[in-house]
Amino acid sequence: MTAGAAALAALLLTLPASAHQQRLLLGRSVEGRRIDAVELGDRHAGKRLLVVGCIHGNECAGLAIVRALERLPTPAGVDLWVIENLNPDGYAAASRQNAHGIDLNRNFPWAWRPLSGIYDSGPRPLSEPESRIAYRLILRVRPRISIWFHQHERLVDESGGDIGVERRFAALVGLPLKRLPREPGSAVGWENHRLPGTTGFVVELPGGSLSAAAAAGYARAVLALARAEKPRSLARGRA
Repeated sequence: MTAGAAALAALLLTLPASAHQQRLLLGRSVEGRRIDAVELGDRHAGKRLLVVGCIHGNECAGLAIVRALERLPTPAGVDLWVIENLNPDGYAAASRQNAHGIDLNRNFPWAWRPLSGIYDSGPRPLSEPESRIAYRLILRVRPRISIWFHQHERLVDESGGDIGVERRFAALVGLPLKRLPREPGSAVGWENHRLPGTTGFVVELPGGSLSAAAAAGYARAVLALARAEKPRSLARGRA
């Protein structure tokens, strides 16, 4: 073994569990594009978080935040899951909806009802492959906190989970905390109903793209929130 290889091996042995990173193919979109998740940190940790960079294809500034999270060290004792883009077809078409014309954030089971137009909720709950991918991952991982990035209202939404968690994140990123209307079939509405004691919430980013510094700031806020969260066991949740 060369001196350089030996030094690299020694470095790898000293890396904490939080250096773990694994990319998984969760499934494919309507048009066959990959939808991946990346698991960062300690897979055995009790603190589990999920961050979704994009669900509406024309509101994807959160992609930069998720990519920044993948480059930053995850705190010890945290199992962080990220989905960069849940709607790659919509992103490719610069469209809110997926390739079927469905608003994925109206396609989850809790309080679902038929909607048409820009907020088309689909023929039934979880009719879309992208929604089913997120649904299955959330039930598998059971994150304590889930953050879903949207645009363009520049606020943190009181989404129905622990308002203390939402308030802390709003303070960390310097956005106001406000309550938006509770939409039928939304991802966070379903999460907060199905997994009581957890907090899924929406962060509405400003319009346009984020600078690298701004994206890194949001990513550091996610990690600060993760460090502050106390691990707790979850009830099995509602059917």
